[in-house]
Amino acid sequence: MAYEGRTFPPTEPYQVGREKIREFAEAIGVTDAAYHDPAAAQALGHPDVIAPPTFPIVITMPATRLISDDPGLNFDYARMVHGDQRFAYVRPIRAGDELVCVTMIEKLTSRAGLDSIALRADIATTAGEPVVTTWSKLVARGEA
Repeated sequence: MAYEGRTFPPTEPYQVGREKIREFAEAIGVTDAAYHDPAAAQALGHPDVIAPPTFPIVITMPATRLISDDPGLNFDYARMVHGDQRFAYVRPIRAGDELVCVTMIEKLTSRAGLDSIALRADIATTAGEPVVTTWSKLVARGEA
């Protein structure tokens, strides 16, 4: 089965909540008031708290795991490391958003005993409003 260029179905909707944003911000050590305090976020023009720039990982990881677990792809998640990550925002993720993620395999490569998958994930509201696109590269050591 050809995987390069394959697009996977949208994920189940993810409800972005204030507490999830706060927990994520605390876990990564960011203290910007807009991540923790609705009034501070509103003072910046947002309707509620906003998520730190790397928050889309929470939404893309389940989709990534489904792809890497596909037996036809033969990608060993246990041997995987995260090789790269980029984000292109249309607008910040906000508490109250209901988001879905559509993931595509952009490129597959094998080189020097390493297999890599380049992924693109388009995250949008359930109403179809684009929010952020992410690109990531997963790298796995080949069999010993």
